[in-house]
Amino acid sequence: MKEAIVADGPKVQIIDSPIPTPNDDQVLIRVVVSGCNPKDWKIAGLMPDKFPFNQGNQGDDIAGIVEAVGSRVWEFKPGDRVAAFHEMMTPHGSWAEYAVAWQHTTFHIPKEITFEEAAALPLAAMTAAVGLFSRLGLPEPWAKTVSDEERENTPLVIYGASSAVGYYALQLAKRSNIHPLICIAGRAGSERVAPLLDEAKGDVLIDYREGEKAVVEGIKKALNGRPLLHAFDAVSEKGTPEHLAQVLSHPVQKGDKEVRAKATFVLFGKMGVPEYVDQSMTLVGSVHQDEKDFGYVWFRYMARGLQEGWFKAQRTEVMPGGLAGVQEGLERLKDGRASAVKYVYRIKETEGVERGDE
Repeated sequence: MKEAIVADGPKVQIIDSPIPTPNDDQVLIRVVVSGCNPKDWKIAGLMPDKFPFNQGNQGDDIAGIVEAVGSRVWEFKPGDRVAAFHEMMTPHGSWAEYAVAWQHTTFHIPKEITFEEAAALPLAAMTAAVGLFSRLGLPEPWAKTVSDEERENTPLVIYGASSAVGYYALQLAKRSNIHPLICIAGRAGSERVAPLLDEAKGDVLIDYREGEKAVVEGIKKALNGRPLLHAFDAVSEKGTPEHLAQVLSHPVQKGDKEVRAKATFVLFGKMGVPEYVDQSMTLVGSVHQDEKDFGYVWFRYMARGLQEGWFKAQRTEVMPGGLAGVQEGLERLKDGRASAVKYVYRIKETEGVERGDE
């Protein structure tokens, strides 16, 4: 099979590899469309002398058709249309004719959803879910222990709301009736973010291009005197943590309990928020480690949302040339040219790949 491997640069090489064999709990998927993410160009540079990071297939967003399943796989069968989150830093990723995924991070694609849309989902959408409901501890949509009144008085800042992670976080928070949603975005905000907001519940869109002072003042105005106890920074660089540091609340007393503000970030490192704020990193790889049940439930809930229409994929752009287009897509991500878009690749467009209609 054809497979794209990435070295530092990024430099993409297409090679011939054997078709992988799934283990008992895995699914072998004939990849129809693959996505990509900002971490994909960074991995090789972080560890340029260590295999497989320096020359591996690090694609993690799979959309395709089940080819074979392991002996303990019960939910899927050959021929099923599926999407999957490939386990990061392991072989047999999505930049290939065939990829391997664990059954618990594989989910059915509703018939209304295209492979291109499905390929835009796995890593970024699950990152949003982990950040909101595991790291920030916000109530899930189905939780009965939190009233609508309390949900609608839970201000949440989403920094980078038009990014893939931010866009999914916005939709999932809205599904959970969290308000007011204080969304910070740039030029894509009016098109992608604003239509999802509910002004009657206090939701607002703030344009970060207006500068730090305008962002901070905009957040304070939206809070309307309420404490800010939850922030999801889907950017986590270029000053965004410092902006949040100015608005995150000191601990507040709720009954006999002290409640501390929480902020979660998508990049490594100390982010400079005050010591009285609980800082966490949203590492989506946790669903392949100690949060497997979380990943299993949320991927299936998202699939239901796709079918019902309340959950939608980020806008996609197909890079021409199949796997040959991975180079261009990673370069665009590295250069910061992606705005409210996910780059995806149709594997059948790869030179040397022969397939019928999919």
